[in-house]
Amino acid sequence: MGHVPQSSLADLTQEELNALDAHWRAANYLAVGQIYLLDNPLLTEPLRPEHIKPRLLGHWGTSPGLNLVYTHLNRVIKARGQDAVCVWGPGHGGPAVLANSWLEGSYSETYPDVSRDAPGMARLFRQFSFPGGVPSHVAPETPGSLHEGGELGYSLSHAYGAALDNPRLLAACVIGDGEAETGPLAASWHSNKFLDPEYDGAVLPILHLNGYKIANPTVLARLPQPELDDLLRGFGHEPLHVAGDDPARVHRAMAGAMDTALDRIALIQRTAREEGVSERPRWPLIVLRTPKGWTGPAQVDGLPVEGTWRSHQVPLGEVRDDPAHRRALEEWLRSYRPEELFDGLGRPTGQVTACVPEGARRLGASPHANGGLLLRELPVPPLERYAVGVESDRPGATRHEPTRVLGGLLAELMENTSERRDFRLVGPDETDSNRLQDIYRASGKSWQAETVATDEHLDRHGRVMEILSEHTCQGWLEGYLLTGRHGLFSSYEAFAHIVDSMVNQHIKWLRTTRALPWRRPIASLNYLLTSHVWRQDHNGFSHQDPGFVDHVLNKAPEVVRVYLPPDTNTLLSVADHALRSRDYVNVVVAGKQPCFDWLGLEEARAHCARGAGVWEWAGTEDPAREPDVVLACAGDVPTEEVLAAAWLIRRHLPDLAVRVVNVVDLARLMPEGEHPHGMPDAEYDALFTRGRPVIFAYHGYPWLIHRLTYRRAGHHELHVRGYKEIGTTTTPFDMVVRNDLDRYRLVMDVVDRVPGLAVRAAPVRQAMEDARLRHHTWIREHGTDLPEVADWTWTG
Repeated sequence: MGHVPQSSLADLTQEELNALDAHWRAANYLAVGQIYLLDNPLLTEPLRPEHIKPRLLGHWGTSPGLNLVYTHLNRVIKARGQDAVCVWGPGHGGPAVLANSWLEGSYSETYPDVSRDAPGMARLFRQFSFPGGVPSHVAPETPGSLHEGGELGYSLSHAYGAALDNPRLLAACVIGDGEAETGPLAASWHSNKFLDPEYDGAVLPILHLNGYKIANPTVLARLPQPELDDLLRGFGHEPLHVAGDDPARVHRAMAGAMDTALDRIALIQRTAREEGVSERPRWPLIVLRTPKGWTGPAQVDGLPVEGTWRSHQVPLGEVRDDPAHRRALEEWLRSYRPEELFDGLGRPTGQVTACVPEGARRLGASPHANGGLLLRELPVPPLERYAVGVESDRPGATRHEPTRVLGGLLAELMENTSERRDFRLVGPDETDSNRLQDIYRASGKSWQAETVATDEHLDRHGRVMEILSEHTCQGWLEGYLLTGRHGLFSSYEAFAHIVDSMVNQHIKWLRTTRALPWRRPIASLNYLLTSHVWRQDHNGFSHQDPGFVDHVLNKAPEVVRVYLPPDTNTLLSVADHALRSRDYVNVVVAGKQPCFDWLGLEEARAHCARGAGVWEWAGTEDPAREPDVVLACAGDVPTEEVLAAAWLIRRHLPDLAVRVVNVVDLARLMPEGEHPHGMPDAEYDALFTRGRPVIFAYHGYPWLIHRLTYRRAGHHELHVRGYKEIGTTTTPFDMVVRNDLDRYRLVMDVVDRVPGLAVRAAPVRQAMEDARLRHHTWIREHGTDLPEVADWTWTG
């Protein structure tokens, strides 16, 4: 594809240069004003203490560089008619992005009370990092944003997610040099091996090296340029360098780099789309080196500030109380010559806005950064095509692998979206392992790197994405969803924890956007967690951890949903609901191993709609009185163990009235005031009773069930069995025995907890204990589970 030259100085006219510099100075002025000023926004009088905020919050150090990038993106977007978004990676670059949104008018269109004049400028300043105002970072409230400031490590994968299946879109991404030190960012450089120049858009990384983090130098900024170039070329990029502190020269260099980069991108896309070139391209990247806190105070109290870590946050900290600091602030603000940038009414001058695009091409108005505007209904196939047959009088007579059946539905869904290309499956190298391989009938695995003869299912245009980095998978999917598309993240259950921090931020984003009427709902972030704790007997302890559910249920209740379908048809029903939903994080935990089919499709739909319910066919309760005991379950393996326990009780304690309750939607256990899916107390009491023992077999850590139900009247009667962090490489049934979740232990719990049963049923309890001992001996001799367990089926 040829060699990309180092950036050269663009041949700008003096008028163009002046306009770029005016826009940049105006953005810098507004950024400083947001950090410091309560009033007197245009400096129409000398600064007084009452003009200054009582608490100075915000980050100046990165703002001048971000303002430079925004200014020059405006130029190329307008000149080329380019659809674009920008992901602002540096954590607290809020002052810069807010300033530019106000200058281009998108902020005032979104928030009419913050008008583009002197009163609106005063409101812009006052609201920043102020009670009742807006955060100091780029946030959901910021027009044009699709990435929460402070999500260090995820910016580049978000940008790639935005570009996937968006062939006209340029996703620029500013990567701070502090962020560049994170593991997730390091892995996401490899995303260019998955970017299809024919069907996808382009990503333009802009590595902003200003030299420092909060208090320390940054690694990449201290590398010699040849070493840094070798690193970036090794990642598959051709770097273009822009460096300096002379504004005129930096403007010309940045304009030249932008033109070179976009020309290169246009050539890559044209040769792929029109000439069929399939060679993996070397994409351009801009390395921008400017001083931290550029154009700010050079020194404060005799100490160097500009170009050092001291400019990271608030360079002048005592402006209200120290006249010298206050004079320095006023000199700093006046150095931008605001009288040239804003007219008498405080509006940006024509020179300032000369480079700004119009309408939806403005970065703050791009519909791609408000993805719900572009979202279309997902054509999920009818479940009847994939549902497994279950005779109403013979539950459990057959077995299927739930995720394999789901894979067939996903294959048709992928086929249904083959023209519109707005659905993707992501996961860390586990599509086959998780039994979803039928999806390859509709799409292969995205791959732009080298292939060899033994490879399978690799496809330059594929929409199944695998990389052994959960962070990158999630980043891709989040960027994809935030720009108006749909997807599913499939993962081994234990390793979903790797993205704990990422899902935190996405949940916070969704919760905030729900209060912003201008933010349109986006497709939900859907997790399918399989290869779960009870069927990781072969991989062992390292692969056994069901705690992601605990983590998610700590978060905003209006956003999070957790489902544990007990069989194939309930998985189909839950998946259908999750894929069609909006503005949620849905966590679905389901097995891939053969599982009993308990419910027909219509029964499954009704049960999932309820979220929890009695399985009358499984219990033995007398309709004329309350049950003696409730056997409850959530999860596929716990459900099997509870039903096996109920089966044993029928045979050994036929007079005992047993109710079996299955829970699909964990949030149903919470009070109605704590979660939108929570049950009223009366409904919970009717289901679980108020005074009878409840033996609850749960898929994960038992204390979660206690936490969800601690306010319920019958909580003192609740006894939960679940995973107790006891794992190893062993047989499937031995895993449940080791954690006291097995059918025999559950029967023993019934004997121990039903009043008056302990003496009468002592022989039954002993038989159950003997069965556990027999199991222990058997597996050590044969290496397999007891035949009475392995061959067990429900016979009513």
